[in-house]
Amino acid sequence: MTPDPASAHAVTPLVYSLCGGKTDVPLIEQTLGDFFDAMVARQPDHPALVSVHQGLRYSYRELQTASNQLASALLGLGLETGDRVGIWSHNNAQWVLMQLATAKVGLILVNINPAYRVAEVEYALNKVGCKALVTMPRFKTSDYLGMLRELAPELASDPPGALQSARLPQLRTVVWIDEPGQADEGAGVMRFSSLLASGSAADPRIGTIAKTLRSTQPINIQFTSGTTGFPKGATLTHCNILNNGFFIGEAMRLTPADRLCIPVPLYHCFGMVLGNLACFTHGATIVYPNDGFDALSVLQAVQAERCTGLHGVPTMFIAELDHPRFAEFDLSSLRTGIMAGSPCPTEVMKRVVGEMHLGEVTIAYGMTETSPVSCQSSTTTPLERRVSTVGQVQPHLHVKVVNPETGEVVPVGVSGELCTQGYSVMHGYWGDPEKTAEAIDADGWMHTGDLATMDAEGYVNIVGRIKDMVIRGGENIYPREVEEFLYRHPQIQDVQVVGVPDQKYGEELCAWVIVRPGQTLDAESIRAFCKGQIAHYKVPRYIRFVSEFPMTVTGKIQKFKIRDEMKQQLGLHEDKTA
Repeated sequence: MTPDPASAHAVTPLVYSLCGGKTDVPLIEQTLGDFFDAMVARQPDHPALVSVHQGLRYSYRELQTASNQLASALLGLGLETGDRVGIWSHNNAQWVLMQLATAKVGLILVNINPAYRVAEVEYALNKVGCKALVTMPRFKTSDYLGMLRELAPELASDPPGALQSARLPQLRTVVWIDEPGQADEGAGVMRFSSLLASGSAADPRIGTIAKTLRSTQPINIQFTSGTTGFPKGATLTHCNILNNGFFIGEAMRLTPADRLCIPVPLYHCFGMVLGNLACFTHGATIVYPNDGFDALSVLQAVQAERCTGLHGVPTMFIAELDHPRFAEFDLSSLRTGIMAGSPCPTEVMKRVVGEMHLGEVTIAYGMTETSPVSCQSSTTTPLERRVSTVGQVQPHLHVKVVNPETGEVVPVGVSGELCTQGYSVMHGYWGDPEKTAEAIDADGWMHTGDLATMDAEGYVNIVGRIKDMVIRGGENIYPREVEEFLYRHPQIQDVQVVGVPDQKYGEELCAWVIVRPGQTLDAESIRAFCKGQIAHYKVPRYIRFVSEFPMTVTGKIQKFKIRDEMKQQLGLHEDKTA
């Protein structure tokens, strides 16, 4: 029998790991376009967006005008409500204009990861049937237009807007994001500035379409980065991401006085929802320090723009704190922000609070499929809870911890799989009802694949992935626990722990260590540091010193790559199991 959910904020302690969020503030029933227009009406001249690297500034009214003009231009391409439009770009003003413009006329924005290469972008565009694609021409070593020409050589002969490609059969229009004075990119592709100029902010079609849209309609597809197989297109609605952005901003206590520095990527929920939408739902100002992450440009932007908030994954905060010029910058304007993407080491959190003035930094947890945030700490959550948990369940959501084998809710303090239910759960995986049914059960619970515990106050602690748990000689080991201990070592800057196959014990621990700049360290001194402090079976057998970890462009550490590399180096093989 499933117990009744209790409120995470109730006085009565929980007995079972099941609780619901507050419901005193109602859900937003508007579409993203309608909500944004209402915010513009309240504060038209308030700063909405600063794109530092582009030298661009928009008030709320200016952003509304430009996004309406772009919406009109997209309709001018022959696009209709429900059509998919891809965006393949790092952070810039054009990205947020696309986010607003597509939502206003019911187009579905498809976030394409800039790390994708030819096969991946071909798969993504075809999987969801993108009719138009807006892309950066190139970035560092990535030649996006070059990759598209490889996929669609027809671009050389087909006029812009009339592409007929064998390998990209649904794609009709390719638009490249240009800067003033930039040379032409040749036949078949359209400048973003030309596309924008073709639209009219006063186009009556925008208002007409807006009246037909519902908050339950999809407006966004994001591909989840699975460790195996092809990525899945998580499909999100107005209701999903607008409400999530709002309640995230509430947890941060955002107001129009806040200026949020967003160095995290927009093509991921972190930038798009926890960043852009948290700001727009509270009338705050968005600040993009750069197109891709660069620690120095973040420090410069925070100081120059007097930012009050800063987002990042732990590795970003580490890079900022350890930047050789860190002490030069005045970060005293900072108050809040979010650390998410991967678990935050306790020592890092203490430095972020103490050295970056982020006394009200919050921790958020979630996944793309849940828009993304399910749990978040607040600005008033005690520091020890902020470093040891991912906070409590968000409003209008339920979370539970279940036995992965039986599906039964477990008592508080017992580890199991975390599940989420409520408005944030995705519409489904695009074109994949089977995978959707595997992830979301008949009662609407999204199964995260994450191992968690819940305490009597409803605080959730992520202890690992179901597949991340290492079993050594019958002992269950959560790598997170070992990582947290090793972070205490004064010469260790960052560490990741994985399990690797072992003939005797089944698995052994392996640690990849990044040493602090200017320090030296060897494996024996790390083992000596562990001796007597943690159980012998938790001391890593293999220790390797590295300069960086393999990670996704969104800051998630790819532990499977660490595991694969070590297996190859050590000549290890896994015994097959049933």
